[in-house]
Amino acid sequence: MTEELLREGAAYYETPAYIFDVDAIRDQVERFRKRFGEETGLCFAMKANPFLTEQISEMTDRIEVCSFGEFEICRKLGIPKERLLISGVLKRKAELLTILEYCRGESIYTIESVQQFHILSAWCEANNEALHVLLRLTSGSQFGMDEATVRNLISVSGMCPFLKIDGLHYFSGTQKRSPARLKKELIYLKNFVEVLSMEERYEIRELEYGPGLWVPYFSGEEEALQEELLEILSQELSNLKGVLHVTLEMGRAFTASCGYYLTAVGDVKQNNEENYCIVDGGMHQLHYDGQIRGIYEPKVRVISDGKAVGECEYTLCGSLCSVNDVLCRKVRLKRLEPGDILIFEGTGAYSVTEGMALFLSHSLPKVVLYSKTMGWLKVRDGLPTYMWNMAKEIEENGYVTGNLKRD
Repeated sequence: MTEELLREGAAYYETPAYIFDVDAIRDQVERFRKRFGEETGLCFAMKANPFLTEQISEMTDRIEVCSFGEFEICRKLGIPKERLLISGVLKRKAELLTILEYCRGESIYTIESVQQFHILSAWCEANNEALHVLLRLTSGSQFGMDEATVRNLISVSGMCPFLKIDGLHYFSGTQKRSPARLKKELIYLKNFVEVLSMEERYEIRELEYGPGLWVPYFSGEEEALQEELLEILSQELSNLKGVLHVTLEMGRAFTASCGYYLTAVGDVKQNNEENYCIVDGGMHQLHYDGQIRGIYEPKVRVISDGKAVGECEYTLCGSLCSVNDVLCRKVRLKRLEPGDILIFEGTGAYSVTEGMALFLSHSLPKVVLYSKTMGWLKVRDGLPTYMWNMAKEIEENGYVTGNLKRD
């Protein structure tokens, strides 16, 4: 976004706040479409930024839903059921049955365990209705199932003709920097599909693959690496044409670059010859994958109407009562004054949800969307959190629990 737009947003919405550029997301999705072709599906992992779900659902083929709360977001937004991939490591039976009652066979479901297989099978049998599922293959973590379990479920799937196993789901981690690792994973998946065809006599038609593409956040990182990763991924996907329909599942890669976190300078001081800038936000609202106590330097802009001239080296700190609340160390910026606005770029993925939102009972930041056609749209106001951090009497089934006394 231009400095003029960011200045306008900062003036109107004040700080702290997140601004998400919808046009930038559209450009990014189109970039992937051109790179991988229309034959490759695109799925948005909404956990990366649930505030963008409605906009991205119109640009991608699927939305990955990993919790009952995310399902409720999609239901209230009216996201088409056929675009939902119901996923998640733990699907509570009551919640899953609620989702099934709403989505039925219009959505696709992942199966993470034998227990989930039985729940879905029982629903199919009770409702005499088909469900389309993907078996999640583990990469060696707590997610998914090992090869033996996947093969066993395929071998007994004939006992539940309404449960249609369409393919596999595979995700092994995020921020991958190694092109060789991407290549190795896709070769492994292709070989396993061939094994299932030969030994289990089962044709897998679809692969939902989360490549976990690396996103550059900090100064000095080689942005060309992402292009190299995309080139390798494109080459390997071309080898799967005619064998599997692949859908790429991504969150960070779609949204990271669209986000801006705005926080105002509240105080500037010097301790033992080190310059400190204290802002009205902090690490509870700003999160970069890999950042530890401000060691790395993200991209930061300064909006100022002050008259201070020259540059200075600062350690930027948030407003929390914690020595860990360091946003970045010894970053060189124009000389700062209280009231100046710092704009942290690359905050479109996870930052809005991964921080310690309730620590010290600070209010939640505002969330604002922008596009050229839509203009500005505030989608969340600044919200107080203190009421979630205090003891209070709770009424359950007509009875008040607890006996709190207040002076």
